[in-house]
Amino acid sequence: MRLRIDLAYDGTDFRGWAAQPGLRTVQGELTAALTTVLRVPGDERLAVVCAGRTDAGVHARGQVVHTDLPPGVEPLPAPELDRLARRLNGVLPPDVRVRRAREAAPGFDARFGALWRRYAYRVADATDLLDPLTRRHVLAWPRALDLDAMNAACALLVGQHDFASFCKQREGATTIRTLLDLAWVRDDAGLAVATVRADAFCHSMVRALVGCLLAVGEGRRPVAWVGEVLAATRREGAAAVVHAHGLTLEEVAYPADDDLVARSEQTRAKRG
Repeated sequence: MRLRIDLAYDGTDFRGWAAQPGLRTVQGELTAALTTVLRVPGDERLAVVCAGRTDAGVHARGQVVHTDLPPGVEPLPAPELDRLARRLNGVLPPDVRVRRAREAAPGFDARFGALWRRYAYRVADATDLLDPLTRRHVLAWPRALDLDAMNAACALLVGQHDFASFCKQREGATTIRTLLDLAWVRDDAGLAVATVRADAFCHSMVRALVGCLLAVGEGRRPVAWVGEVLAATRREGAAAVVHAHGLTLEEVAYPADDDLVARSEQTRAKRG
């Protein structure tokens, strides 16, 4: 049996998603909770796969995870499956919450089956927007931002490009991505909120994009400069990567159940 788990967490006190020896991570906490609740034998291990690995300090409202029950664990009957989210939340620390847990559809893969991921980055760029109650997920910025200029710069980034200028590169990994949407708006509270959606993101990509756009928004760089940074395909000359705490993984989308296998195969071929 494969389980799908929809997850939310405050990333402030985590060293990111991925399990690391001796460090507190979201994957580590969830794996421990699943091992306890499912009564996984000591000689068995759970592999917990997420839709998008978040960096240290990054939050999530819409993370999606799958895990396969190991051979030593019997499939869950419907009544136990219905109670699984509540039981996991009873074991997990309060900065991680399971929003939903259920049997995954045949062919479901949290990582390779995703159509796109949507992130939001929130910025308070005026003193009357500063709120100590939201400081853990909103970046305080000392200068007012011109969202019209920032959106003009966003238009230069949407589409399929080599985003090497905005990625922490890994040997052998591609930096070509398809940016489906990128735009800034003011929310009801007046915060500047960037929404970005793509088929996938490379390491630190969203925070690097936001760093460049903030430089345009405060008037330190012209709109055209963002296009020059993109075309250069190297990190040198780009703006600094902004702090992690303003970033939240909001949503991951998947195709209809009948198309899950085809989507996973397509994504695996593209990544290869």
